[in-house]
Amino acid sequence: MKLFYIGVVATGIFIILKIFITWMSSELKPKRPQKKTEYHYKKKDFLIFRNEHEFFDLLVSIVGNKYYVFPQMHLETFLNHKIKGQNWRGAFRHIDEKSVDYLICDKNYIKPLLAIELDGSSHKQEKRVERDIEVERILKEANLPLLRIENSKRHDKEEIRNNILSILES
Repeated sequence: MKLFYIGVVATGIFIILKIFITWMSSELKPKRPQKKTEYHYKKKDFLIFRNEHEFFDLLVSIVGNKYYVFPQMHLETFLNHKIKGQNWRGAFRHIDEKSVDYLICDKNYIKPLLAIELDGSSHKQEKRVERDIEVERILKEANLPLLRIENSKRHDKEEIRNNILSILES
């Protein structure tokens, strides 16, 4: 019986020693740097679609002397998500992939004054409707007006001018 216990203890010591030696040898081996995934990119031919460009030109013709017009602006570019008392990483992730079609800023300080969404057929899809409601809520809370304009082949320049200027000059 005594021999049995000696054998069990010896086996236990052997196993522990084996684990220790295996662990030490792996720790002493030079670590290979993990290969990072390398992504590839190429420049787009156009920043915005043709109808968006035409509308951009219309906006510039309306406000270009006094204001800047920026297309495809991501919310994190012009909204501060680091608000005391909230998880700023979570707040950033919430707005990270959201954008507005145009942002009008003053020329002196490049201060955001008005966000514009050009609503096309994609804005009728259920997921897009939910996203639009959330963007409206976020911008309202941030005290940044949002103007929604139905995308059409022909825009009424005077109506758009009046809508924009009534917001900017109020």
